Amino acid sequence: MRRTGRTRRRVTAAAACAAALAALTAVPAQAHEQRRVPHWELKDTGTPEVRFRGLAAVSRNTAWAAGTGGTVLRTTDGGATWRNVSPPGAAELQFRDVEAFDARRAVVLAIGEGEASRVYRTDDGGATWTESFRNTDPKAFYDCLAFFDSRHGLAMSDPVDGRFRILSTGDGGRTWKVLPDAGMPAAQEGEAGFAASGQCLVTSGPKDVWLATGGAARARVLHSADRGHTWTATDTALPAGDPARGVFALAFRDRTHGLAVGGDFRPDQPSPQAAARTSDGGRTWRPAATPPPAYRSGVAWLPHSRTAALAVGPAGTDLTADGGRTWRTVDTGSYDIVDCTPDRGCWAAGEKGRVARLEH
Repeated sequence: MRRTGRTRRRVTAAAACAAALAALTAVPAQAHEQRRVPHWELKDTGTPEVRFRGLAAVSRNTAWAAGTGGTVLRTTDGGATWRNVSPPGAAELQFRDVEAFDARRAVVLAIGEGEASRVYRTDDGGATWTESFRNTDPKAFYDCLAFFDSRHGLAMSDPVDGRFRILSTGDGGRTWKVLPDAGMPAAQEGEAGFAASGQCLVTSGPKDVWLATGGAARARVLHSADRGHTWTATDTALPAGDPARGVFALAFRDRTHGLAVGGDFRPDQPSPQAAARTSDGGRTWRPAATPPPAYRSGVAWLPHSRTAALAVGPAGTDLTADGGRTWRTVDTGSYDIVDCTPDRGCWAAGEKGRVARLEH
């Protein structure tokens, strides 16, 4: 849903990304060189009571964050200042996902059972909001939403009557309808999505979408090539067999190359094999040879790179430079979600009002 720039800009950005990656993977020889290594720089949001699990990076200057207490923030100056643009009357809601098309247009998802699951849209930078969907089925619990472009998008609910439920919009989130579930594989006992970062449902291109699951005997990734009408399911090697384990986040740099991260979200439990990769659109998943050392809830490809990506979680940030084969920890700060933009704007967000931008 984000457009890249002209060829010259892409080449420049790619070169800069390569330099940033080289710096991230290098060990500085002297202490003063540490200042030149790309790092997360915290931006003061003024909201230490909020946990931000929803994040939409529009550019290096513009980002939206959504979290607890019905909170939505927006910056247009690289995080120097933040405007509280929360929908009125939403203080009891838990926003877990936000998708932004630009500095003015965004859609946010509130999660929860029954009517707690809602979708809001703004066209004026959050000055006003319209509630475009309110769940009325007590068996539904919506976790994530994702857009193919500025008009077409989907939202997913935990299984209802044995199958994941999918909402669809064709007008940018102004109206929604439940898709038929005939093309959805049966859910496993206890299977659900994790509303941990807004990345349990992701898209690439005009029609491909992937759904991450956990909580059951096997942690799976479901794929649709027709905007959510028919799906196939594939097992992964990520931790499973418990309600706290599974695939928590996905990222695809195109319709074939993807990453999956997750594990066990309980801080006192280990998360072996907490990452996997695919090169065939999710038909098969290969575990990372050296996975992140702990549970990770968010993942994003670095701009204009075919091999570099970041994964984040409450215990730190990991970098892969080889397409998800191996990961190494580069920061120990707590973040739940990471998102990057074509102009080299990488943002992360998490607990205690934490929002940061990758500085070079």
